[in-house]
Amino acid sequence: MSATSSSIHSLYDLTGLVALVTGGGTGIGLMISRGLATNGAKVYITGRRKDVLDKVVDAWDQQKGAMIAVQMDVTSRESIAEVKKLIQEKEGKLHILVNNAGQVGPTSPFLNDPSAPQLKDAETLGQSLFDNETFSQWADLYSINTFSIFFVTTAFLGLLDKGTRESQTPGFTSSVINITSISGLIKLAQDHFAYNSAKAAASHLTKMLATEFALKGARVRVNAIAPGVYASEMTCDEITPEMVNKIGKGVMPVPAERSGTAQEMAGTVIYLASPAGCYTNGQEIVIDGGYVAVNPST
Repeated sequence: MSATSSSIHSLYDLTGLVALVTGGGTGIGLMISRGLATNGAKVYITGRRKDVLDKVVDAWDQQKGAMIAVQMDVTSRESIAEVKKLIQEKEGKLHILVNNAGQVGPTSPFLNDPSAPQLKDAETLGQSLFDNETFSQWADLYSINTFSIFFVTTAFLGLLDKGTRESQTPGFTSSVINITSISGLIKLAQDHFAYNSAKAAASHLTKMLATEFALKGARVRVNAIAPGVYASEMTCDEITPEMVNKIGKGVMPVPAERSGTAQEMAGTVIYLASPAGCYTNGQEIVIDGGYVAVNPST
């Protein structure tokens, strides 16, 4: 390896790569989108709310990197197909797909309140959980947190494979990066059984996609990142150290005693998408300040 090829710029250079980030206009998705664009990628940010995406793009300095707003509903096959057609016409290929879109879904706040009457006995607890949530709420949550990963990834697989085959960088392969969560790895419900089980399903789906693509000859890597406590629409726009453990809802506090930063999130995505990460496939990287290390997990 030459000194040039092992330089920081060469290892993590995304120049000329085309990326698509679902849920890219807010929270973790915006952290990722900015990181990719700043390091050379042309980034299409998608979401249901076009006004939110447009506001992000209007405020973005395009000299730092190209960012384009595209409306897409990841729970609609028709919407996904329309955006695939757009990328096909505009770019002809794709190199980076970040499946980030997600929601919290139904919650049961009484689970972590020792004085809650719903915890009086097993019968009361079971009935309270049964009455508090519906099949449709679970189905809607799984649609965006889990099902969308399958449909968005398979829709763009051909364009991602083309991105690999047309690359001039030795050893480069296009990359799918699924944003899962430590909530899918720990054995606590954290007040939301649906969210945690959907994220666990997304983690396993990541590994199945990576394996099947590799076995079937699709030259596209699939990995996941499981964040811990990060600022987002689902948590809070700004998380103080005092808020970290209230949001994490763990048995033990977060060892790092703070939330994750945009740099840590973007840096992990950049690693997986860049030449430096091209030998990584079928893995889930946990970035959580030690949360999973000290709380019961799988």
